[in-house]
Amino acid sequence: MKLRFLSIVFIACINSLALADEYPSKPIQLLVPFAPGGTTDIVARVISEPLTKILGQSVLVVNRPGGGGVVGANEVVKANPDGYILGVATVSTTAANPAINPKTPYNPLTDFSPITNIAATPNIIAVHPSFPARDYKGFVAELKKNPTKYSYASSGTGGIGHLQMELFKSIAKVSVTHIPYKGAGPALNDVVAGQVPIIFDNLPSALPFVLDNRLIPIVVAAPNRISALPNTPTFHDVGADPVNRMAYYGILGPKGLSKDVINKINAAVKQAVEIPAVKKRIEDTGSIVIANTPEEFAIQIKAELETYQKVVREQKLSLDSN
Repeated sequence: MKLRFLSIVFIACINSLALADEYPSKPIQLLVPFAPGGTTDIVARVISEPLTKILGQSVLVVNRPGGGGVVGANEVVKANPDGYILGVATVSTTAANPAINPKTPYNPLTDFSPITNIAATPNIIAVHPSFPARDYKGFVAELKKNPTKYSYASSGTGGIGHLQMELFKSIAKVSVTHIPYKGAGPALNDVVAGQVPIIFDNLPSALPFVLDNRLIPIVVAAPNRISALPNTPTFHDVGADPVNRMAYYGILGPKGLSKDVINKINAAVKQAVEIPAVKKRIEDTGSIVIANTPEEFAIQIKAELETYQKVVREQKLSLDSN
């Protein structure tokens, strides 16, 4: 009986190794939980091209917007844990939204298999050129002078843009109405068009519009000032340290993803970001390449979730905050 059991275990191990060697044997879907055009979409498309070459199978970026990222993230949770449906993890989907929304249909700490954090990116408050102020001091003064006049766009209710802006509002003692979108792309489009005057967004998607003078930068969340925007202060510079947090963009799979598949994707991402052209494309957005281990990424997710749970608790935020 014992010999038979050992034989079964041995065969299972051999089969597992064989499957790992064969993976991937068909295209992989990389789900982006937001609409095209935002930073999550940008990072996914930058990394998908080299991953396709390294893995020998197409890595297809598929946008699944809705619910501040929850719809797409939940699709990853429900996927078969075979490595053919992966997702781009953001602070919005794994920390901010679960922290503020008690009805989030997944637990970010137990329902995913973290693989790697590709990059960390700064965040920015920017305004349409028609906004009366063009610097931080004038921006705050204008909001205080007209407490019911202005609104801001974000990538969605419960997303990092929503939560960080609400935190900023509480610190700066200003009032701005929240207008949620199904991703940074649509939000940016409306702010650039002048439909909404203010946006809290990740820097990579907003930066091209800033450099083209179609948006005016006010303040950024980053460890240091951004080289492309040397005159724009950080939240630390203006005394709003709790808001001075960067976003992450990683890859994860559903719970139960095999260690072999996790390691294969992790190694492929590390190889991809070492390609000079890929690294440059990421860093040109103001982002910092991370490409850490699955264990390190899991610790980051837990730390960010705890941070935003504290923010929600102490600032008494809810999905109705505006």
